[in-house]
Amino acid sequence: MNVVRENREGQTALLKVTVAEADYSEAVDKTLREYRRKANVPGFRPGMVPMGIINKMYRKGAVAEESYKKASDACFEYIEKEKIQYVGDVIPSDEQKPLDFDKDKDYEFVFEIGLAPEVNIELGAKDKLTKYAIKADDKMYDGYRSNFLRKFGRLVDVEKVENDEALSVTLDNEQMNVADAYVGLISMDEKERKPFIGKKVGDTMEVDITELYKTPQQRAAILQVKENELESIDPKFKLTIERIRKFADPELNEEFFKMAFPDGSVTDEKGLETFIYEQIARDLGRETDYLFNIHMRKMLTDKANLSMPEDFLKRWLFAINEGKYSQEQIDADFPEFLNIMRWNLIMKYFVEKLEIKIEEADVVNEAKSVAMMQFAQYGMTQVADDMLDNYARQMLSNKEEARKIYDRLYENRVIAAVTPMIKVSDKEVSAEEFGKIAEEATKQA
Repeated sequence: MNVVRENREGQTALLKVTVAEADYSEAVDKTLREYRRKANVPGFRPGMVPMGIINKMYRKGAVAEESYKKASDACFEYIEKEKIQYVGDVIPSDEQKPLDFDKDKDYEFVFEIGLAPEVNIELGAKDKLTKYAIKADDKMYDGYRSNFLRKFGRLVDVEKVENDEALSVTLDNEQMNVADAYVGLISMDEKERKPFIGKKVGDTMEVDITELYKTPQQRAAILQVKENELESIDPKFKLTIERIRKFADPELNEEFFKMAFPDGSVTDEKGLETFIYEQIARDLGRETDYLFNIHMRKMLTDKANLSMPEDFLKRWLFAINEGKYSQEQIDADFPEFLNIMRWNLIMKYFVEKLEIKIEEADVVNEAKSVAMMQFAQYGMTQVADDMLDNYARQMLSNKEEARKIYDRLYENRVIAAVTPMIKVSDKEVSAEEFGKIAEEATKQA
């Protein structure tokens, strides 16, 4: 086989691969013998169909398939041998001429590739970034503490409605009477809560259940009817408050600490205070790192100023999606796609230059961290090691999840390695200021 490279405008190249009969004949014969073994032709026993008939039926298709395979393999072998850096993937060229598999023996296949730009980034003290950190305040501490204690709180009876209490009510519209219905003020906004504020047990008020319970499923469940019966029910009800309860923080006694921290890591209020501050530091540190990564990515991407074969990449995206997306849809998402592709090239550059490696243990530990954060969202701050390990390995068995973890690890390692090469200034800002900075950074990313 012969491969000829022709560089074209727009950062692309054609690879013209000539495949001779000798290159594909053996593979074609093998394929035809397999067809003969499986062929079911009337008048012949399985495996006994004459090769002449098999050739007539299948040879043209087999030649087309096997010659293309040989050309494709030769194309990738050439790319690897010549160490051609490319983006996207190899696609058939629009310059491909029609091939006659009936008459010809040799065929020329034409492929197109998008050439990757050369990455060369020099960093020094003149390159500067600010690392923003959210300044923790008493309000934040109180919020974290309240949210944590609420997981272990209990409902207690109170005299009147003040904010986000849970109500047990009776609903009556003369057509039907529903006792012990639940009204949760915590799920309401300030305007919806206002009519309830100040009410006491025994107080009554007129309500529209279509406003009180937003969905047909909720209304049917509360009224204990089927959804198709709701239309015949008058939505205007008299609501009588029977009970008012609110969440109260647990008592910080020995029983609480054993329940909240079964491993014994926290046993008193001082330890709880330390734990809360550690949670705040962990979460704020994560926010700081996230924003810093965005700023670092933008700085490196701007500095690299990589030119990409954009027209080729659009054609490639359209081809690989096989009509799932229109060209207009691809064009709309293309700027974000280009940013990702440029960043991947920059990461690859630093991974090779700085010899950054990721070990299996690193991946498992990262998966455990992700799993632990997921458990924490459900209030599980203590998870057995074997359970965490099993959950992490199950996560890694999913190729897409595993890829995300590898990408995140490589990105974090690259940024950690690059950070000492530039000048970084630390700055504390309020949560509001941080939010505005993050919003602006996300727009520019």
